[in-house]
Amino acid sequence: MVIKRRGFLKSSGRGLGLAFFSGPLGVMLNACNNRPSILTDITIGAHPWVYAASLPKYDITPVLPQIFADIKYAGLGGVELMHDPLRNDATTARIIELKEEHNMPVIGTSYGASMWDREKHSEILDDVERIIINLEKTGGKTMGTSVGSSGELKTEEQLDAQAELLQKIMVICKDHGIVLNLHNHTYEVENHLHDLKGTLKRIPDAPLGPDLNWLIRGGVDPVEFINTYGHKMVFCHLRNQDSLGKWTEDLKTGVMDYPGVAHALQKVNFKGYAVIELAHENDFKTTRPIRESLKISREYFESLFKF
Repeated sequence: MVIKRRGFLKSSGRGLGLAFFSGPLGVMLNACNNRPSILTDITIGAHPWVYAASLPKYDITPVLPQIFADIKYAGLGGVELMHDPLRNDATTARIIELKEEHNMPVIGTSYGASMWDREKHSEILDDVERIIINLEKTGGKTMGTSVGSSGELKTEEQLDAQAELLQKIMVICKDHGIVLNLHNHTYEVENHLHDLKGTLKRIPDAPLGPDLNWLIRGGVDPVEFINTYGHKMVFCHLRNQDSLGKWTEDLKTGVMDYPGVAHALQKVNFKGYAVIELAHENDFKTTRPIRESLKISREYFESLFKF
């Protein structure tokens, strides 16, 4: 099966763009929303990084029951997974059980690899296909994809390579009813968006899923980014930081201009997933359970749209 697909990918990997995902994208993006919300076009979910950060190899498998229970408690509309558990069929089956037990949909998964390195393309495609097949089993609809850092400014050849691989992954995603979005850390947006602009030059209609806090840490104003690229956005990650640039315990606490973000999202008629991805600095001491911080964050983000 993989060989047959590879033959197809080789002949159809270029010029895909967002047209590949034509159809009721908004309907598909809201399929996970299992709770009433004033945000009828936005599903508010959560990503489990805050749990993974303190675990060996960032493996969330042992705490999946807590993750689903906490996100349910917080009143959120879905879980965005990390991709490692989806490499394992038994863990995927457990995710499906937890999804049903808590009536808590799986939004999708984050994923990252060194896509700029052609020598790794075959390995990455094998990995992606296994993950996407299992993601489809969970009902997930999105894959937030990071292209990997080369450690320096990428060359035109490296940008060509990562775009070609992204297009092939888009084919696999489309085959399984999943929308790939370009997710960013700092390296994609530093140097005046060099990396991201390089990808968009080659895949102009690629959907975007920015992390708004990583934008700031990469020297980009999130509000300005949304005003410029919001029409391409189907997803975003939410997190806050204080005046010293350190992550805060919840989305409400901090100096990021989330009222401005909410206004910009409304202005561009954003429809999709807004996913809370809390993170703590290494020396941070929590003052409450994570589930409470997730609830505070969800309530705060919803409150921004009550005007």
